[in-house]
Amino acid sequence: MAVPMERLGGRALRSADNDDVEREYDRLRDLARAENDKAHQASQRSQDAFHSGDHEASQKYSRESKQHYAKRDDYNRRAADYIFRENNAQGKIDGDSIDLHGLYVEEAERILEERIRSDQQRGQEHLHAIVGKGNHSTGHVQRIKPKVEELCRELGLKYRTEENAGRIYINLQGGEPVKPGQHGAGGYGGHTGNGGQYQHHQQQQQHGGQYHGGQPQQQHGNQQQNEMEEMVGKLLPKILRKLEKACCTVM
Repeated sequence: MAVPMERLGGRALRSADNDDVEREYDRLRDLARAENDKAHQASQRSQDAFHSGDHEASQKYSRESKQHYAKRDDYNRRAADYIFRENNAQGKIDGDSIDLHGLYVEEAERILEERIRSDQQRGQEHLHAIVGKGNHSTGHVQRIKPKVEELCRELGLKYRTEENAGRIYINLQGGEPVKPGQHGAGGYGGHTGNGGQYQHHQQQQQHGGQYHGGQPQQQHGNQQQNEMEEMVGKLLPKILRKLEKACCTVM
């Protein structure tokens, strides 16, 4: 699978200008692009050889294509790890934040999900995701922000855009994950700008109290259990009397 080649921002290094870091990052990305081009060329040669009946050459070029793709992925991984370490180094960013500058969309999604799960295991209550405003992207469109919001919905986490439009506040103590397109426990976060007031209570009212993971469902479960116990209490004496008569008849 080809990795989207557009990254966040005009410069990969967000917090400070460092030409050496920027050059190393660009070098790794350029190497990845070169390997991607070689992979495409080898793949085309493989197809051409196959259609011409030269299956041996086709397999040879196919192996070369896979090797170039593997090198491309390795260079991209190194570039992503490199710039992520630089942007998230101690002293550059708060401990409850993560900076996704310089990452491709799929890389940002992977790294953010790993961070979310790690923070949840440690009991962290929230996370600030720095996604950028899209000022330097094609058409000034925010590429990473929609993916971050989608990930939050999939994980059942509430979120909101902060006053700085390039940051998203993520509540790590959300409910159960919901399917994409559903307005459930994850909510669509609330691009509210209301100082962090989520739509939890409003969603409960809109859904008639059937808020996933909340108290109404628990009460409904208790009611079913009580009805079942009452039914068993009525039927059990009758069953025992029948068994007693059957036993006496046999004897």
